[in-house]
Amino acid sequence: MSVNELIEHRFKCAKCQSNAGRVKEVSMTGAGLSKLLDIEHNHFLFVSCQNCGFVEVYDPNVLHGKKAGSVGTILDILFGN
Repeated sequence: MSVNELIEHRFKCAKCQSNAGRVKEVSMTGAGLSKLLDIEHNHFLFVSCQNCGFVEVYDPNVLHGKKAGSVGTILDILFGN
C-alpha cells in the first residue's frame, strides 16, 4: 500500500472527525535560484477533508524516509515545467 493510500485509509479530520479525505501531491519552488529557474524541488502531500474542507499538509520526505520527487526535479530543470 502506498503512502497516499495509507493516509486516505487512516484519515480522520482534526476539525469535524470525518473519515473522508483526498490526497494531492503539490510541488513548489523554493527561494532564490530555484525560484528564478522555476525548479520545483519542494514536494508536499495535501490531505483535504471531503466533508468540511480542512487541509493537513505532510512532508513526503519524512513519510517515505528519503528524498521524494528527485526525478520530477530533474525533469523540471530539463523542460522548465
